[in-house]
Amino acid sequence: MIKRGLFVFFLIFAISAHSQIPEDDTGTAKDSIKKNAFLKQLGNGYFPTKILNFDLRYLVKFNQYEGFRTGLGGVTNDGFSEKYKINSYVVYGFVDKRVKYSIGGGFRLLPKTKTWINLSYTDDLQETGSSSFLTDGRSFSFFEPRLLNIDLFHKHITSTLNVEHEISSKLYSETELSISNIRPTYDYNYLLNGKSYGSFETTMAKVALEWSPFSIYEKADGKTENVKDGYPKFTLQYTKSFKGAFNADFDFSKIDFRTVYKLDHSEGSFSTATLSAGIARGDAPLTHLYHAYPNNITKETILQRFSVAGVNSFETMYFNEFFSDRFATLIFKHHLKPFHISKHFNPQLVLISRYAIGSMNNISRHRNVNFDTLGKGYTESGFEINKLLLGFGLSLSYRYGAYHLPRTDDNIAFKFTFNITL
Repeated sequence: MIKRGLFVFFLIFAISAHSQIPEDDTGTAKDSIKKNAFLKQLGNGYFPTKILNFDLRYLVKFNQYEGFRTGLGGVTNDGFSEKYKINSYVVYGFVDKRVKYSIGGGFRLLPKTKTWINLSYTDDLQETGSSSFLTDGRSFSFFEPRLLNIDLFHKHITSTLNVEHEISSKLYSETELSISNIRPTYDYNYLLNGKSYGSFETTMAKVALEWSPFSIYEKADGKTENVKDGYPKFTLQYTKSFKGAFNADFDFSKIDFRTVYKLDHSEGSFSTATLSAGIARGDAPLTHLYHAYPNNITKETILQRFSVAGVNSFETMYFNEFFSDRFATLIFKHHLKPFHISKHFNPQLVLISRYAIGSMNNISRHRNVNFDTLGKGYTESGFEINKLLLGFGLSLSYRYGAYHLPRTDDNIAFKFTFNITL
């Protein structure tokens, strides 16, 4: 608990640092534009310099396996070259006492369609059961609350060939070929055709599409800029693992889908709905299956479980409690009109409901791990009161329905929230 508190304190200090940028006494429009551009880069997760943009994702994080994880990362910008880029990072975990790193680069093939071909070599960790979209690499969050409590990781050494391509201003694609050597950090074996795999190789191809049909884009200085987000937005990804290719052990496929909808009401009130779904077919180990983004640690009391609420996570669902090879989640949030108590104090109440359903075939193949499935449907509801102090707020969630637990306290999650916008 103390470590998590220190981590959050450091994070607030780092995020607040941007406010220390000195104002130009002349107050010229040119300096204002420069400052806005700087803040935009910062909001995208980068601290820009003349030839290198430092990637803020690698400065400091915390999880249950590595403890504090800190390091440096970055990518070259147009000051270095408009046709070539180099990106890399190196981090160190203070509990597992291990260095992780990635080195890569790319070259621009077609400027008009922003087509890039990238290569990378990575030696790092990944959360078991997490399913991310290739196109999510374009998004950034200063604070990823779930990372604080994750303890189920697998090591991977991965070589990738990646192609970014903008089909249109509203349709973006990424394609990736990867070869990975995977070693779970926990006691796990996957039983297939009489052979037990404690570690394994994969060779996979991924294709992802991100479609924003209702967003508005404009061209400025030869570049296309998003001037207004439109909803709904859609993301689709197909993954195929090839057994036997480069000594790969398993043959499986996955389809992942997500759509986000936002409806604006009056005076700062709005509603959002996020639908996510995935299905895996074939011989997929637990590392490549799905959890439902749980965010509750296994502790005895409510206060011992007190941590940070996530954005699209299930706050009452315990880590490693459920896994699925097919699942769907629906998260609905209604943001009420902010309470304008004073000029600098405008808390906002958010009403939340979450639902998840899933199943799994061939559970007996997954050895040395215990988990349940979501076949009966998982439900929780609650609320958040955001922006009480320095971006912090409070949340309360309650678990009910088919997976309601016998002890009332075990169904309650009380946490704080963190929201900041640049």
